[in-house]
Amino acid sequence: MTDTPAALLDSFKRGARGLLAWPDATPIDYPFADSDIAQLHRVAPAGDAPLDDQTWNDLLLPRYHESLSGGVSIFGRQSLYRRLRGGASDAECADQADRLRALMADPARRTQLEASLRPLRDADTETAALLFEGKALPAPAWLRWTWLLPLALLASIAGVILTPLSWLATAGILYLLIAGQMRYHERVEAWKRALNTLQMLLLASSTVGTRDAAAPDALREGAQHAAKLSGRLSRSMFARMSQDGGAYGDWFMLSNVKHYFRTQAIVFAERDFLIGCYLACAELEADLALARSLLASSQWCWAERSSGAIEIGAGVHPLLAAPDGLSVALKDKGAFISGPNGSGKSTFLRMLGLNLVVARAFGFCHARRARLPALPVYASMQNEDSLLEGQSLYMAELRRAKELIALAEGPHPGICLIDEIFRGTNHVESVASGAAVLDTLAARARVVVSSHNLVLASLLEHRLEALCIGRDEEGRLVLAPGVLAQTNGIALLASQGFGPEIEGKAKKVADWLESYLGQPEAGAHVL
Repeated sequence: MTDTPAALLDSFKRGARGLLAWPDATPIDYPFADSDIAQLHRVAPAGDAPLDDQTWNDLLLPRYHESLSGGVSIFGRQSLYRRLRGGASDAECADQADRLRALMADPARRTQLEASLRPLRDADTETAALLFEGKALPAPAWLRWTWLLPLALLASIAGVILTPLSWLATAGILYLLIAGQMRYHERVEAWKRALNTLQMLLLASSTVGTRDAAAPDALREGAQHAAKLSGRLSRSMFARMSQDGGAYGDWFMLSNVKHYFRTQAIVFAERDFLIGCYLACAELEADLALARSLLASSQWCWAERSSGAIEIGAGVHPLLAAPDGLSVALKDKGAFISGPNGSGKSTFLRMLGLNLVVARAFGFCHARRARLPALPVYASMQNEDSLLEGQSLYMAELRRAKELIALAEGPHPGICLIDEIFRGTNHVESVASGAAVLDTLAARARVVVSSHNLVLASLLEHRLEALCIGRDEEGRLVLAPGVLAQTNGIALLASQGFGPEIEGKAKKVADWLESYLGQPEAGAHVL
């Protein structure tokens, strides 16, 4: 019986809110620049060895991140980006897996959380840089006397009755008001957008903390404070109810400038609390996005952590419409990958790299089974020449190779994925340079490299296990031990309509080169 009055009061409050609230509108989901999405990771990086920019782009991780981010606010997108770039520890991955399992098993909670976090999607400004790096500007001393300006303005206008010279005083006061407004206009407008984002954050924090019994402690314990803080950051009731009245207050009393400095002081005084709300809501929204993605995925598994072995069973690339699953198992060596043109060597490297990154960040893989080390990944797959920088393809490849060696010699050597090493120079020097770099690199880090230069397989057999991509009797892609025995480059000339004359000439040159260079196995003793 003692709970009945409280229950009735709670029902009344919910009913009142329902009567007074506007109907829910479709979330806006503002577009954000890549630099905005990367801000949280920049100001509060995760992990000891975050992915570098080239690896991020080579593995098509921007598109993968975008595939996870449908219907997600800037907060959730920043959290997903931060996890992918920085990875997570074993304990963090285990905690995350528990959270995802709980969300996937509870559709009612997912629906409730999506509704509670919905205000975040109306935020149109990135605020991580503000909260983590921003500094409050001190209010100017003259601001405390601005209340005198409207009084002086009225007095000068009234003084016109006595002397027309009062118009000079009126003009002077109007100049001061307009000058103050113009001086702070851009800052005030930018702050208004940032403040709106923070109020959306506080609304979501209060709602989640009140409704969700499993919400993080920061939200449950701070729900009431979040609601009060949002009220303190609001404009006056008069300014909110009357747009024209608020505009007059801004122009004749500098109300917006006063509000700017007043709320700025509040935000920076409450910075720790706001950061706690920020991270808790962002992580909740990221968890929801991952749970939705896994529920919609037809092939995924929880990834086991290994001390060094790389094992993926039927791994796929989630961005492909109908991918063929490929399996790979490497114990303590890297791999040299060969295969016909168009067989999917680059796709395999991207599948392997993406799954290594996703397992390190989220604890799952796009595969039927996976056992992977929590190591950073470094890729070299899309080196290009640059006309603007005056850099040839080979120079770009050399620059990246030097970066990989430096990373391998650092505290986090990781796993290096290299596609067609040194294709920007002639065959002999490509093999010589590639063998030298790969031998040095593989002595310090795990290396998985694909190349059409098959002689590299024998030169590096003490470092890399030779694997060949092909199709089995049922037409499925498989990765089998060995080196490509039958190339198809010349055959493709015929299939693409170059004609028998060109095909015949190509075969003559190929036969001469094979007798000139000898068999690939001949190089096993060189390094």
